[in-house]
Amino acid sequence: MQHPSISPPDDDTLSPLSRHAVHVFGERGVAPEGVVRDDTLASEVPVALVFNGVSHAVMMATPRDVEAFALGFALSEGILDSAADCRGIDVQAVDASDAGLPEGMPGIEVQLEISTRSFERLKDRRRSLAGRTGCGVCGVESFAGLDLTPQRVPPREWIERIDLATVLRAFAAMAPRQVLNAEAGAIHAAAWATVDGELTDLMEDVGRHNALDKLLGALATAGRLAEPGFVLMSSRGSHELVRKCARLGIAAMATISAPTAMGVRMAELSGLRFWGLCRAPRGVLYADGLGGAPSASTASVTASMP
Repeated sequence: MQHPSISPPDDDTLSPLSRHAVHVFGERGVAPEGVVRDDTLASEVPVALVFNGVSHAVMMATPRDVEAFALGFALSEGILDSAADCRGIDVQAVDASDAGLPEGMPGIEVQLEISTRSFERLKDRRRSLAGRTGCGVCGVESFAGLDLTPQRVPPREWIERIDLATVLRAFAAMAPRQVLNAEAGAIHAAAWATVDGELTDLMEDVGRHNALDKLLGALATAGRLAEPGFVLMSSRGSHELVRKCARLGIAAMATISAPTAMGVRMAELSGLRFWGLCRAPRGVLYADGLGGAPSASTASVTASMP
């Protein structure tokens, strides 16, 4: 499979973390007047996604793994059918004044060169997505614009191996790899694990949708989207996350928080195995990936950590 060529960003690539002086009050051992300290915050910058010279979306994101984010977004939103439809990606930091943004708020522009077929389809259904962090439906003007038609995931003979013990084993390995969140908090993670629960990849971003797109983009670039495994999210399970996974043929997902009802329904319709509320030693199987919802007697299970 042909994969996109990616031009490295300039040397002034924006940092994913930022240091700020803060005034802390109410902490044990701190005087009533408080104390001034340095604090680490997560960076959040506007990332403009430009396809064949036409600006399509501006997403608020953490300025790291931007190339993977752009490719993952293009794939998971159905702009591209495969990574081979992307001919190249170029990333440039944009000064705040040049971008027309407030002082101290720079941006990033990502130029993607895509196939003629993909670009013509994009022009037919292009809509503005500029707005909130990782929002999956910003700019939609009608119900039809939501595009909620489920993408059916092909059956996987290994799907029942994604059991609670496997899911919890993978979640236990996430925290040590969430290096940005350890520094700043407020940062989501999307990870990939094998059918044995071995965590192999992890991406971080202030937006959960963005973190997932980064992960999907990295897997696509490496030609690994078809390998057996599942996605883990440090967030709730919404319908957008399920749809992104199903669109790319990923058959299982697990989230640390609860899902939404629409997220579960999307998983059922897509044939995706969906674990939620995965906090050891417990997890809830909301959709089994076998063609139906699990029975009430088996939906919530508890297991000992391996």
